[in-house]
Amino acid sequence: MGHLVAPQIPSRVAAGVLGSWAFVFGLVGLGTMLLQRLGMSYEDAHTLMYLLGPLVMLAAFIAAFAAASLARVWAALVGGGMLMSGAAWLMTRAGT
Repeated sequence: MGHLVAPQIPSRVAAGVLGSWAFVFGLVGLGTMLLQRLGMSYEDAHTLMYLLGPLVMLAAFIAAFAAASLARVWAALVGGGMLMSGAAWLMTRAGT
């Protein structure tokens, strides 16, 4: 009997779970900082972003399986998460 699991499936699952977590982590941080800059209180901004987080995570997880290129999935999710986290960190250092 042949292999039941294609080699790309574990990597797509890892990208879907870990990559979407990294993406949402960055999104929540950056979104909170941006909403604060627009005048929303920290608590309200943080709550709103945490409410949006699971929806974005689900969409990112599904996108990890729908995308044609596995490398692009990793780059978009992890790279995007890192960029957003870095931008949020820079905004924090600048004194929001």
